[in-house]
Amino acid sequence: MGASGPGWGPAGLWVTVALAWSAGAALAAEGPAEAAAGPEEPCGTEGWAQDAIPPGAAFVAAASYRGPGNNDTRSNKALPILLWWSGSLFPHFPGDTERIDCPRGSCLVTRSRRVARHRRTKALIFYGTDFRAYEAPLPRLPHQTWALFHEESPMNNYLLSHSPGIRLFNYTATFRRESDYPLTLQWLPGSGYLRAPAVPLAEKDAWRRKGYGPVLYMQSHCDVPSDRDRYVRELMKYIQVDSYGKCLHNRELPSERLRDTSTATTEDSEFMTFIARYKFHLALENAICDDYMTEKLWRPMHLGAVPVYRGSPAVRDWMPNNLSIILIDDFDSPRELAKYLDFLDKNGEEYLKYLEYKNVGGIKNQFLLESLEKREWGVNDMTMPNYLNGFECFICDKENTRVKEEQEHKKSRGKIPAPRPHIAQFKHMGCPMPTPGFGSVEDLSEGDSWKEMWLQDYWQSLDQGEALTAMIHRNESHQGRFWDYMHEIFLKRTRQH
Repeated sequence: MGASGPGWGPAGLWVTVALAWSAGAALAAEGPAEAAAGPEEPCGTEGWAQDAIPPGAAFVAAASYRGPGNNDTRSNKALPILLWWSGSLFPHFPGDTERIDCPRGSCLVTRSRRVARHRRTKALIFYGTDFRAYEAPLPRLPHQTWALFHEESPMNNYLLSHSPGIRLFNYTATFRRESDYPLTLQWLPGSGYLRAPAVPLAEKDAWRRKGYGPVLYMQSHCDVPSDRDRYVRELMKYIQVDSYGKCLHNRELPSERLRDTSTATTEDSEFMTFIARYKFHLALENAICDDYMTEKLWRPMHLGAVPVYRGSPAVRDWMPNNLSIILIDDFDSPRELAKYLDFLDKNGEEYLKYLEYKNVGGIKNQFLLESLEKREWGVNDMTMPNYLNGFECFICDKENTRVKEEQEHKKSRGKIPAPRPHIAQFKHMGCPMPTPGFGSVEDLSEGDSWKEMWLQDYWQSLDQGEALTAMIHRNESHQGRFWDYMHEIFLKRTRQH
């Protein structure tokens, strides 16, 4: 069973959305009454407006958010509307609506679903963690694009890792460098974060003589797709690993304050000082996917510990030099990895080679430096926009361009082509099927909880993406029919096998 799967394929979705977009130019000229659906409210649209009414006074008198600025003189009631369907992510406070002034034009952004079916609502922005195929707004309107914001783990929604799921969207902001608005370095404030001084080796050796292990493991989220605990449990047979979290817990932090979860998540100075004394940090992401790199990787590098890493298979592309992390998958077994860590623990000169990137001129990777320089948003930097506002402006500019091209197409009576739809690609997320942290699937018992949870979740997500795609093809408006479509797919797979 491949990622595209049987049933409605991506080519069909391209045709559907292309037809929808070409129809959008005609809809744009219609008034609210013509653009509205019939008087009967379709099932599954709870929270939508009862009628496609014009935006209310709040949309005309919205406070202005001055972004980078532009020369757009249109009034608010003439601007395209972007609707944050996932309202909890709406990046403006305290109101529900804002005007944003972006490089190519202005837009109104809102979290009020009462404008979901209005002709000026050009884009819906979804948060990937919250997106559920069985709750998607149907019918999908022909004049609207769907935009996806998903900076979090692939495990939060495996639907997005399959072609039928990701190709529901026109534009994406994900951790993958290939997405339309990449968030790959979202956990790295800048190159200076990597250059922070390390604890002296003599102090780390003194820490070891007090009975602490060379390796730190600190995780409290245990049942995850990467199955990291299974690997760490095996590694513990061959080298001392001090585990302070709930997962494989074998040692207590020295104070109640440090045991407070919020202390760790806020990079508390006392907590950071404590963990910086360890030579190695086990840095295993909760899921495996290209470019999915979190604080588990960057925090040890900031502190001057060496990450023992498993996560993004492409992680080397982003490293400051060629010798800054230890990749678990470079070793044939946990035993072999333990031997190498023990060697470095006993040979300080070799260990310190992994920290040379902290020296002046030690960051050799121009791709990393250029990526940090070119990104349009900041991390913990109040002088730069955050990536939510940045993605808003990205979508606003795309929609203003599309509106202009649709108007030109209409005025030319078809001589100028209608704008072609932009469809997200598999590689905008495209995460692989989970595999055991140690050993093979065949080695796992029938009742293994990891196998029952994550393999089932991964493949059911494919079915859900195909079901929603089929519903959009057929212009379904009843969300309740989603499970009928799922049943059809189940029967089709049963016949094929």
